[in-house]
Amino acid sequence: MTAYDIAVKLPDIDLLRQRCRALAVLERLIDGGHPYYTYDAAWGPDEAALMSNGSGDEWAVVFTPEGALIRVFDHESSMSPYADDDVELWPGLLDGLPAEFRRLVDEPAFCDEGQFLATAVLWRLAGDDRWHAGADIAFPPLCGPYDHTGPDGSPMLEILCDDIVDGFVEFAGDYHESAVDRDAVAAVVAHLPLTEALVRAVNPQASLDEVRADVASMGYPVA
Repeated sequence: MTAYDIAVKLPDIDLLRQRCRALAVLERLIDGGHPYYTYDAAWGPDEAALMSNGSGDEWAVVFTPEGALIRVFDHESSMSPYADDDVELWPGLLDGLPAEFRRLVDEPAFCDEGQFLATAVLWRLAGDDRWHAGADIAFPPLCGPYDHTGPDGSPMLEILCDDIVDGFVEFAGDYHESAVDRDAVAAVVAHLPLTEALVRAVNPQASLDEVRADVASMGYPVA
């Protein structure tokens, strides 16, 4: 699976923003420490959903007035700039990128010594009817039989696609070793207002007062 396959599966911008918020809220309810998923409703002039697994893999969805840009970085991918002697982006990765998103290529949070770091880039302008990736990218072969993130790391975005509820339940069990109530996850994904009962259905050890400010700052509705 590559960015081309993920581009077909991703929802429109508004639904993607809702799902990104839901992931960050669920993560906050389960783990108040170093979150895997976060959402910043005031990321400079934009909004940003961020994922970091703490081992060097990450993705970001930046929501701008013009649309949205997704940047993926798989630190073990042979498409990483670090795999190139000149620390250059993989050919074609940014081909066709609209001018509206060019400023994000220079975003310090996505760069190392001025070099934009990415193994997959997708984008969608507000008026587009689909997601786009660079044109005619020649993907390298997979690293081995246990490579589950594809050649460019884009499968890390699969949780944002149609199976987000079951995807998060599985993620919570694997990563947090926490059995999460599926109905409660579905309620958060549907953006039902957060109540004490819903908080405790996700995590019996949490409380609404404890998470209220953080959740509200993400733009998620709180009862």
